Formats: sequence, C-alpha cells, structure tokens
Amino acid sequence: MDAYKKIKSYVPGMGGVFVVAMALIIISSVALIAEYQVIYAFLEEILIGAHLEGLTFLATILVLYATVYTLTYFAGAMATHFIAFRLEANLKKSGMDALLNAPFSFYDKYPSGKIRKILDDNTGLTHTSVAHLLPDLAAVLFIPLFGLILAGIIDWRLCVFMVFTVIVGAFIGKKMMGESAFMGEYMKAQEDMSSNAIEYVRNMSVVKIFNANVRSMKNFYGSISQYADKVLRYSMSCRTPYVTFQAFFNSIFLLLIPLGFFFINQGEDPIMYLNKAIFYVLFCGILFVAFMKVMYVGMHTYLAQSSIEKIEGLIAEMKEESPETGTLAEPSSFDIDFKNVSFAYEDEKIFENFSLHLDGGKTYALVGSSGGGKSTLAKLIAGFYQPQEGEIQIGGHALSEYSEQALTSMVAMVFQNAQLFKTTLYENVRIGDPSATRQSVMNALQQARCEEILNKFPKREDTLVGATGVHLSGGEKQRIAIARAILKNAPIIVLDEASAAADPENEYEIQQAFTNLMKGKTVIMIAHRLSSIQKADEILVIDNGHILERGSHEALMAQGGRYAHLQSLYTQANEWRVA
Repeated sequence: MDAYKKIKSYVPGMGGVFVVAMALIIISSVALIAEYQVIYAFLEEILIGAHLEGLTFLATILVLYATVYTLTYFAGAMATHFIAFRLEANLKKSGMDALLNAPFSFYDKYPSGKIRKILDDNTGLTHTSVAHLLPDLAAVLFIPLFGLILAGIIDWRLCVFMVFTVIVGAFIGKKMMGESAFMGEYMKAQEDMSSNAIEYVRNMSVVKIFNANVRSMKNFYGSISQYADKVLRYSMSCRTPYVTFQAFFNSIFLLLIPLGFFFINQGEDPIMYLNKAIFYVLFCGILFVAFMKVMYVGMHTYLAQSSIEKIEGLIAEMKEESPETGTLAEPSSFDIDFKNVSFAYEDEKIFENFSLHLDGGKTYALVGSSGGGKSTLAKLIAGFYQPQEGEIQIGGHALSEYSEQALTSMVAMVFQNAQLFKTTLYENVRIGDPSATRQSVMNALQQARCEEILNKFPKREDTLVGATGVHLSGGEKQRIAIARAILKNAPIIVLDEASAAADPENEYEIQQAFTNLMKGKTVIMIAHRLSSIQKADEILVIDNGHILERGSHEALMAQGGRYAHLQSLYTQANEWRVA
C-alpha cells in the first residue's frame, strides 16, 4: 500500500481506470475458478455418471468461462498498462523538470551515467510493477481465495487440505523470496555497475587522447565484481528454499494415497474420492503458479517503492542544493570578496575562514598543485556551491542577495572540456544570449577566431554538430564555446583550464579568442600551462585552501618562492624529449 500511495500521486485522474482494472481482474479470477467448477462437474459426469449426455453442455460452458477469463484479464492488463505508461511518463517529466533547474554542484556530485540510471531505469521498474503487478495480484489473492471457497463447497476436507497446502507453501515461499536487505544491496550494485559502464565508455576517448588514468576502468571492474558477488549471495540464499518449494508442490499430492486408503476404509466412495483427488491435483497447479507470482509481486513491490524513493530523493537533493537567491538585479561594481568562507565537499574540507579581495576589471591567475582549491574557488564565485560558513560578495552584496537572472548573467565560464549540443554551430553560440541578433552571433564567432572552422563546411554556421552532423576537434569546440561566452558578454569570466585540450594548431587561435573575450572584464583564470598567465595582473598561488603567494609574474619570480619553483619545473618539463 505504501508503494501504491506513492504511485497514486503521479497518476492524478486515473482512479477510475484503476477501479475498472481491479474489477476486470476480479471478474477474470471468478471466471477462472468457475472453469474449475465446470471441470469438476465434467469429471463427475464421466467418473460417476458414466455417461456422456451432458458433456456437450459442460464443454460449451467451459469455453464460455475461458473466453470471459481471457477477455477480462486482457482488458484489465491493458488498463494497468495504460496507468503504467502514464506513471512512467510523469515520473520522467518530474525528473527532467528538476534537472533543468538543478544547480551545477549537483552535476559535479553525480556523474551523468548515474543520473541516467536513476531516472531511466527506475521509471522503467515502476512501469513493470504497475503494468504486471495488479494482474499478478489476482493470482496471488483472489484465485486462491475463490478456489478455497469452491473446495469448501465440494468437500470441507478438500478445503482443509488446500489450506494446509497454502500455509506450508506460504512459509516456504517467504524463505524463497530472500531478505529485502539483499534486494537493496543487489539494486545498489546493479546501479553502480550501470553508471560506471556508461562513464567508462564515455571516457575511452579521453584516455586515448590525453593519456588519462584508468580510474574509470578500475571503477567499472570493481562494480562488476561487486555485482557478481551480490547476485551469487542472493542466489545461494534462495537455493534451499526454492528446491524445497519445488519438491513440496510436486509431491504433496502423494499424501492423497494414504488419505485415500483411510477414507475409503471409513466408507468413502472410491470413485467420488478419485474425482476429488484429480480436482485437487489440477487445482494445485494454480496454487503453485500463484505462489511463484507471490515472489514476483514482492520483488515488484519492493522495486516500485525503492525506485520512486530514489527518484524523489534525487529531485529533493536537486532542490536542496539550489543556491539561495534574492531580488537584487545588478551590482554596483564587480569587486569580488570572500569573507571568512569555509567550504567542504562532505567530509573533505577545502577552505576554512578563507578571505580574499579581487578588484573588478582585472585578470587573476590561480596556480598551484591539484586539489589545492583553485577550481573550487572559481565555482564558488560562479555560485555553483554555497559555503557552509562565511559569505561571498560581488559589488559589496552577498551572492544570495542577487536574483537568479542576475547571477546567471554576471558570470560566464569556459571549461577544459567544452560541450556542444546536437544542433547547428549557430544555435550552439546563440545559447549564450537567446535574444541576440544573427549579426551579433556572427560577430562573436569572428572574435572567437571561428572563421576557419566555418569555412570548412558548405553550410558554415548552419552546419549540424553531433552524431548526425560533423565532429569537431577539442580545440575547435573550445573556440565555439568561447564565442558563446563572448556573445553572453558577462562582466566576470572564469576560465578553468580552458586551453588544456588545445592542440598546437588551435593554441594560437584560442589565445587570440581569449584576448577578445577578456577585454574589460574581471577574469579568474585557472591554468597549469604557466606560459599563458604571465601577463595576468595578479597571480595567486593556492595550496590546501590557502594563498601562499600573490603578485605579478615579475614580482613573484623575484621572490624566488613557490611560484618561481613551479616556473622552473614547467621550463624543465618543456625541455623533455623522447630519446
């Protein structure tokens, strides 16, 4: 019922269809039991009556009940499938609506493979639960119930024997289903394996091109091993009960032999007893199928509830992590201040009581070892994350005081791995400012040094990008992304390793594009390629969440400190050659 309470809220207005589906399923159950009543009369006519006069009539009734059962069950299943498709569609819509408004921090925390697994696969599991669970409930609840009533009408002893069969079958069946904790572990292992598989496949190109580490391969292999272990443990836990269950239902009818001798010695008519025994053996097959479906009903119920909880939990997390916004529309200046900021990724503390002032209109370069806090600093400025303590200000006002539109328009980011959408080059750039004129878009493409890219294709800016279109190199994608940022014309620019993916042919063009992008803006530049930051107004050396050094390239080199050491290592690395 908990599962169906959750499901109901996602299919408003479908209560009438649900009632009709249940009514049809109950009717189909009654029709099936009526078939067995006719079968019993059929056997009675042959074994006891010893004549065939009434068989034609009984056969006709049997076909009629079978037709009613088939049609009502099919109609009920169609109704439940209709509800299930509506549920799946509405769940996916809820997830997609939440994704459109999710903060960037959410995408840092969840890889795309895991998001796709939770939203796509779990909505599919709810579909299976609703579409097939309700018809299966007929076999689990109504058919044994009506069957016991029919057995009681035929002979109370037959009813008692069936009750005994049901009780023992239920006990063994519960053991056969295994523990729900195992099911949760199994689903978690399957989810991890699927998400790691997607990430591994997507990272193949990165590993090949940039000689990246094989962490995704190790994660994928580990998740496969974990999944195999969970499946084996769950299977082994169900092995003995499952074999016992099969043996019980395939041998329970043997008890009818000693019982037959007993009742016949008590004066029971042997032919009448044989008729009841044959009826029991036939009906026992229905009980077996019903109990087999109990296992699937339990599994489907668990999957439905667990799936909806995961989707709802994901949506709730998106909303919880969304940054606070106010009503302020525009800053008075573009000075950036960190005031006693503390920030951590769960248990990993990055900044503690961190303070910093950056003047508007200047270019700042952040350097230092990986994991020191450079990218986190840039993401905090962009409002991707909220600090646990302290305040980040732009123009003397906290980020939370600005409206969402103001925050979006103030900052433009260019990342190391630029992403293009499956549309034209023109539309990819126009995303930066959907209200821009065509001339403005073309000017942005020109300033980003994209003329060479456009000239390669007959349709120029109207060329389609993606699987059904053209494919661009990393450096070409980066120039399109820079054109997008130029068109946005945000006063604050964040460049996070934006030229790292550039090949030598694109390096010069990208640097020229950066020059056009950065004119008159407040720029925060993160770079490991130290030759590209020497003209920055100020260079900040950051390590372990602290600013170790700060100043111009010349001043820091004169100090002979950490920055000078990094420049020395960079120069040595550039002189390396393969012998």
